[in-house]
Amino acid sequence: QVQLVESGGGLVQPGGSLRLSCAASTRINSIYAMGWYRQAPGKQRELVAEIPTRGTITNYADSVKDRFTLSRDNAKSTVYLQMNSLKPEDTAVYYCNARINQPSGLVNYWGQGTQVTVSS
Repeated sequence: QVQLVESGGGLVQPGGSLRLSCAASTRINSIYAMGWYRQAPGKQRELVAEIPTRGTITNYADSVKDRFTLSRDNAKSTVYLQMNSLKPEDTAVYYCNARINQPSGLVNYWGQGTQVTVSS
C-alpha cells in the first residue's frame, strides 16, 4: 500500500505564500505522475497542478498559473507546490495525488489532505 505524506498547510493572509510537500512511500520508478488537487466547501475536487515523473511538462489549472509552481525531487519521491500571491479563493483542503503503475494499470492514491486558509 502506497502512502502519501503531506505537510505545509496553514493560515496565510492574502498575497502571502505557502509551500506544500508530498512524499510518496514508493520508488519513483513506479510513479507515473504526482500532483495536487483541492476541494473547497460545497465544490468538487479540482486539479491544481500535476507533473509526470518523466518529462518536464507540468499541467496547471488556469486559476493558479503564474502564481503556483509545482516541482519534484525524484530521489525523494517528493513533490512541492510553491503557492505565491495567495487569494481567498485559494482556500480549500489540498490533496496530494499520485498515479502509480500497478499490474492492474494506473491506480490513484491520495494523501489525507491539508487545509489552506487565505484570510485577513
